[in-house]
Amino acid sequence: MAIAALKTQRRNLVQSMFDEGVLDNQFNQLQDLQDSSNPNFVEEVISLFCNDAERIITELNRYLNDQNVDFSKLDSYVHQLKGSSSSIGAYRLKLACVNLRQASEERNMEECAGAFNSIRREYYVVRSKLQVLIQLERHIVNLENQQ
Repeated sequence: MAIAALKTQRRNLVQSMFDEGVLDNQFNQLQDLQDSSNPNFVEEVISLFCNDAERIITELNRYLNDQNVDFSKLDSYVHQLKGSSSSIGAYRLKLACVNLRQASEERNMEECAGAFNSIRREYYVVRSKLQVLIQLERHIVNLENQQ
């Protein structure tokens, strides 16, 4: 596939993520930080985000399944996930974190469970789309390096 076609596919994928509300403008700012001196910057940030998010989601699940939920620790973890989601522009995931924080503040376990399910769902959506983006980026870079 030609480089131009791959770049169009990449642009369309990113635009669809904006249109769906999966990403916000923060992602554009992240992309602007990538240049020829650091061509893998976005991929590295996405990888760090995914590793942290999976660790935090595991911890959130553990705290929510405790007999006596420690809401302060739960809040600490959801705050971390909200911050990292915001920093890469994962808009819908950030909103899901806001909902879990609110439910946690209200000590409402039913709403916490629902908000946590939203977090997991939104994380898997953003992760899968970003993985496709990374694959496109790698393919583009490989073709450009062959020229």
